[in-house]
Amino acid sequence: MSVRIGSMLLSACAVAGAVAVFVAPKLDEASKDDTAATSGETVNTATPAGEKESRPRQAVLSIRDDGHYWARTLVNSKASVDFMVDTGASTVALTQEDARKMGFDPEALDYKWEIRTAGGVTYGASVVIESIKINQVHIRDVSAMVLREDLTQSLLGMSFLRELYSYEFRGDRLIIQQ
Repeated sequence: MSVRIGSMLLSACAVAGAVAVFVAPKLDEASKDDTAATSGETVNTATPAGEKESRPRQAVLSIRDDGHYWARTLVNSKASVDFMVDTGASTVALTQEDARKMGFDPEALDYKWEIRTAGGVTYGASVVIESIKINQVHIRDVSAMVLREDLTQSLLGMSFLRELYSYEFRGDRLIIQQ
């Protein structure tokens, strides 16, 4: 009986040692990432060459004085576009000017889709944005609508947000993860 208890005690010590060596440092590292994310720092989650990515890439957006979250993005690897994040928009919505920056020709688009907005009804042309990058978050082939009128600011809607691993509001921060 005492041999069996000694064997069980030895097994328990081995498990505790493995937790201390392998799991505890990762928990400490994750805690530091959460602290950095809530303090507004950009968390570097780059993965060393040859290793599999184990954590999502993320970006932290701050609320601005107007009460909205804004994202400065790099679109199609060439255009800098500021989007207002809008979880109520079913798709990414583009102004004519931002569509031009991205390489679309608004005059050549087919505005056949009826779009209902808070301001009324307008028409939109369906496009696909090659890529939208915010910090380390990089989403490809994003469905969007170029609106013919009534849009003063491009909106980062659900056709982008649903491609994320998660998004979370923490106080005056919006944390997006891929």
